[in-house]
Amino acid sequence: MTERRLGNRLAALDGLRLLAALMVVFYHYVALARPWGHDTGTIFPTAHKAAQYGWLGVEVFFLISGFVICMSVWGRTVGEFAVSRLTRLFPAYWAAIVLTALVVKAWPEVDSISGWDRVITNLTMLQAGNNTPNVDPVYWTLFVELKFYLIMVVVMLFGVTYRNCLILCGVWTAAAALSPIMQTPLLTAFAMPQYAPFFITGIAFYLMRRHRPNAILWAIVVLQLLLSQRFIDYRMATSLGKAAAAALPTWPARLVIVAGFVLVGAIALGACDRIQWKWLTTAGALTYPLYLIHMNIGMTLIHHFRNRVPAPVLVASVTVLMLIAAWVLHRLVERPLGKWLRKVMRRGIDDVRKNVTPRRRHARRPAPPVPTVSRTPEFGAVPPQPQHPRVFESAQ
Repeated sequence: MTERRLGNRLAALDGLRLLAALMVVFYHYVALARPWGHDTGTIFPTAHKAAQYGWLGVEVFFLISGFVICMSVWGRTVGEFAVSRLTRLFPAYWAAIVLTALVVKAWPEVDSISGWDRVITNLTMLQAGNNTPNVDPVYWTLFVELKFYLIMVVVMLFGVTYRNCLILCGVWTAAAALSPIMQTPLLTAFAMPQYAPFFITGIAFYLMRRHRPNAILWAIVVLQLLLSQRFIDYRMATSLGKAAAAALPTWPARLVIVAGFVLVGAIALGACDRIQWKWLTTAGALTYPLYLIHMNIGMTLIHHFRNRVPAPVLVASVTVLMLIAAWVLHRLVERPLGKWLRKVMRRGIDDVRKNVTPRRRHARRPAPPVPTVSRTPEFGAVPPQPQHPRVFESAQ
């Protein structure tokens, strides 16, 4: 594979990322009863049926993330990877937390925030680790992403190579398969059996793109596709509730997952390389801020205007408004703050590298002089005598 092909920005991947985000938005605005106050099946008789599977956009996100993060760590140090991820995640996230908290505080219609401790803890993105509620429910996926990043950092410490990535796929698959029966909380927390198949598949697809497809990589993909089916019932129950999930068929969810695998695989194998529409790059940039701000803010708007604006018009208007807000957040906060933060963090890493004392090696003691063993002089020969330095100098 040529470097040119590797270096091209995958515009189709940006488009798929936006599609996944809009699936989640569609699910929250059309399938859930919370912003409307009652079951939405009577409001959107047809759209409601499709929207109930929109939560699968998260699984598509994880699939894309496995591909993109494997590409990001290749040829980078841990410090460079940390800078790229932190400066990508936190600027928009901080702004989204503040904006969401202000809206929910002002109009506590679909959610409420009693104190600022919850908001302050959320600024770390580690709230799930100490059982602090999220300011916005969608933030749970960020903690899953952080754990995936930590797994990739471990791989980086050993060296990001084809071999080590394959080892990761194998070890992670085994850990995810065994964690439910071993019932070890720490193993389950990091093995993430519900989501591991998507991350692992993304890694395998990137290896196909960077090198070439082969039987081992295809076996990994097929195995993960089969394993991904195991938790569909669980994901439907947690997303929709047990009663609603029990009344729905699972085949549409299985079909969406297969479609996600096929699309990311097609992108990885170069089938979509000719798609280079510039607007897709902008669409990809809007995906993250849109995801961060759409739920509680958008639901609040829907709840507030649900009796004044026709439902289809309201959903379309709020979706467009969230896209505009995401663009403003990207242009005015994410880009400038990310650029400044990247500069500051790189300078900090340079300072660390300059001031870290390298590990001293034990100085080798000079080898003792090898005593000269003089041969027994021949009869009549005079053995060599040591010369005094001063005598030597005067002789010169």
